[in-house]
Amino acid sequence: MQTISRRQFLYGSAMCIAASAMNVEANPLGMPIGCQTYPLRESIGKDFEGTLHQIAGGGFQMIELCSPTSFARDGFGPLVNLGPAKIRDMIRNAGLGCISSHFRFTELKEQLDDRIAFAKELGLKQMICATLEVPADAPMSSWLKAFDQMNEIGAKVHKAGLQLGYHNHQFEFKEIDGVLVYDELMKRFDPELIKMQFQDAIPPQYDPVAYLAKYPGRFISLHLSDWSAERKAVSIGTGTIDWKKYFVAAKAGGVKNYFVEMDWDLMQASVPYLRNLKV
Repeated sequence: MQTISRRQFLYGSAMCIAASAMNVEANPLGMPIGCQTYPLRESIGKDFEGTLHQIAGGGFQMIELCSPTSFARDGFGPLVNLGPAKIRDMIRNAGLGCISSHFRFTELKEQLDDRIAFAKELGLKQMICATLEVPADAPMSSWLKAFDQMNEIGAKVHKAGLQLGYHNHQFEFKEIDGVLVYDELMKRFDPELIKMQFQDAIPPQYDPVAYLAKYPGRFISLHLSDWSAERKAVSIGTGTIDWKKYFVAAKAGGVKNYFVEMDWDLMQASVPYLRNLKV
């Protein structure tokens, strides 16, 4: 039987009370404010428990993890030996929730049963493929093969009672033989088996609001960042994105949760804006 110290219990209880007292409805779409843990990967590798308390103390209520197995070299390696149940309890004891994690495409193809078991024990609802690992100079045929593989993975994840998602980067917003990869992706992915995690850090000639509106019901979550006119990363609400329009489009898109993903200082500075944003 696992035990926790009095200090851990009191801290976790205090954070839960604080989260409950916070006016969640004031957050965009009434969703808890979340952060992606990848920008904090070095800190997580050195002190996972302390980093969780740092995140909670910064005003976040949810985190999105990265699979310790395939992100081991990025800083998540020490979490492998903890196991999903221990990781889950540490997250909860810090007053945080976690229903989503990133996974690499290779581990989903080669270790899917194990990764599903990990996700279930951790308490996840969403398994997000971080990237398709298609080479930058690959032809469209390579993308189409990856799309088919994702549909196969999605069917197994769906059967297990979880939702597979896909996280875009800038490289899906390029044309191959006159076809935009992202549009072809949306055409080929089974809309029930694979939902999209939309990252707004896309080439400036494309409007993220327009893409959320273009594919209603196809999205499950967001990765938030903001940019100055010079494309410099800035805290949410101080850049060029119209966040009210963005979240209205997100609601139509079917979004269930969102995660800020920038350097820690910018993530923390984004919390007051998100907490007070009315949509």
